[in-house]
Amino acid sequence: MATWPGGACPNCGEYMPQALIHCQTCRALLNDELESDSVEVPEFVPLREIATMVDVEPGGFFIGCPICDRELRINRKYEGERVQCNFCSGQFLFDPESQQIETIAFYVKCAHCSEELRAARKYLGAKVVCKHCGGKLHFREGVK
Repeated sequence: MATWPGGACPNCGEYMPQALIHCQTCRALLNDELESDSVEVPEFVPLREIATMVDVEPGGFFIGCPICDRELRINRKYEGERVQCNFCSGQFLFDPESQQIETIAFYVKCAHCSEELRAARKYLGAKVVCKHCGGKLHFREGVK
């Protein structure tokens, strides 16, 4: 079977490059040896999205103040330092691993959409999906 050599479309007259099956303008068959039912158009199959799992570390923690028990948001950069409660002005050593401090949750920025996510401490080490964009995240353990 001969391929289209290139030239003017026999139906509309537009120039078509070689090795085409259909005219790009009018969609007419360019090869006389082909018939409409002999050309199979493959079914469109969309590509699956490439899922990227991104490791993220907590940016900080939500803890219960050991003095007044109110919830505080403390950035992770203060781990191992003395911090002061915004409500009772009590001072304490910030260590999220300590038994004396109740770590309620942690927060991270989604690596896909930059929205902030709050998650319970039990999700450290888990693979999750961002509630804002559906991006796949792995909350890394071993903070610090």
